[in-house]
Amino acid sequence: MLTVGRRRTARLAAAALASGLLAMGTVAGAGSAVADGGAAPAAGGPLATLGALGHYETATIHDGNGSKQVPAVLLDLSVKDGGKLSAYCIDINRETDTGAAYQETAWNQSVLAANPDAGKVEWVLQNAYPKVDDLTQLGNEAGVKGLSQLDAEAATQVAIWTYSDHVNVTADNANAEKLAKYLIAAAAQQNASEPGPSLTVAPAVVSGKSGSKLGPVTVHTNGSSAQVSLSSTAPAGVKLVDASGKPVTTATDGEQLYVDVPAGTAAGSTTVQVQSTTTVPVGRAFNGTLRGAEAQTLILAGSSASTVSSAATATWAMQGPIPAVAASVDCAKGGVDLTSTNAGDQPFTYTVGGKQYTVAPGKSQTVLVPETEGKTYSIAVTGSNGFSKTFTGLLNCKVTGSGGAVASPTTSASAAPAPSAASGGTNLAETGSSSATPVIAGVAVLLVVVGGGTVFFLRKRKAGSVG
Repeated sequence: MLTVGRRRTARLAAAALASGLLAMGTVAGAGSAVADGGAAPAAGGPLATLGALGHYETATIHDGNGSKQVPAVLLDLSVKDGGKLSAYCIDINRETDTGAAYQETAWNQSVLAANPDAGKVEWVLQNAYPKVDDLTQLGNEAGVKGLSQLDAEAATQVAIWTYSDHVNVTADNANAEKLAKYLIAAAAQQNASEPGPSLTVAPAVVSGKSGSKLGPVTVHTNGSSAQVSLSSTAPAGVKLVDASGKPVTTATDGEQLYVDVPAGTAAGSTTVQVQSTTTVPVGRAFNGTLRGAEAQTLILAGSSASTVSSAATATWAMQGPIPAVAASVDCAKGGVDLTSTNAGDQPFTYTVGGKQYTVAPGKSQTVLVPETEGKTYSIAVTGSNGFSKTFTGLLNCKVTGSGGAVASPTTSASAAPAPSAASGGTNLAETGSSSATPVIAGVAVLLVVVGGGTVFFLRKRKAGSVG
């Protein structure tokens, strides 16, 4: 759920930009000074900032400890390089704040990873507001007269929570509750597929010898094409080419790119930069990327044409071990996978967590580093020829707590009288299990990467001001 914090939003935004920490980090290196020389390549997709909570209706969570009222609303996000997103929440008991940064991610690296009802959440998104923005049509389907936009938002959020968090939650507005029941029942027998990414590249790191083409790096996008280039610091003679060796500046979905490094080029690295303008598919998950203990996961409900980007690192040397190391969250195993590839002619030996591993020339190896759910991690990797890299992030794979049993699609419940639509203005409501719960620990803030939707929760007291 979304919390309205008392922290200054400018401070949060600055922290997000300064940290640049993602749930997935990568690095490739060779030579005597092996390091990535900068921020790890992004997982891909848009980097967006959560806006302030506006008008909303409320819902009530029912559990063994009583009930709690929360806002049920469609959230707005602004894309860093241009564009607007709208999203719902899929983690009702986790907090976030205005100004928090979010990035698109796959379901298997989010709280939906082990959720058998993830496809039902996607079905709701495809068949409710704002995907279906004809309120009369939506109301007629559910037998609701006079359905308002806020009713539709609250109903959609309640239906999503039912399947994303498996909580017993009801809309406080009678019209919203009736529509929510309709959506929950309709989704019960559905299992929609996960949408593809707006833009990613894979793998995020490649390595090889000077005098060869490093790759391939495959572009995956739902856009018509993407602009591709090497970083401005690429050494003279190093080129970005297609499979035939022809220099390229654009790429389409599925196209393979290579970094052509002339023979004799001294050990070094460069970044393959990929950017496109497209709409982000409805149903993509979004993980927070700001440093902190709370990073509520969102799921995308709508998108304008937005600027999306991704990157990969290419590293080369003339001889010796030439490693490429990538880290990615593995929600199924409860940890972080470190994948090391050695494109050199000598073994690459590295140490992580006090254990030593060796990757033979031409081979790769994946090591799982177990981490604690809901906690930040810092994984240091050191290896041959001065290789050194630390991967940081937050393992955010499970919804936080539980609001009770899953609401039955066929069980009838009386809806509370429709309340007046509240307005959050520039303030967001604080949430948590008690009024003493901090909104977001100022020092511990950490944003984790992931796509899609956001919703804020209202504690039954006045919201603290942001700013």
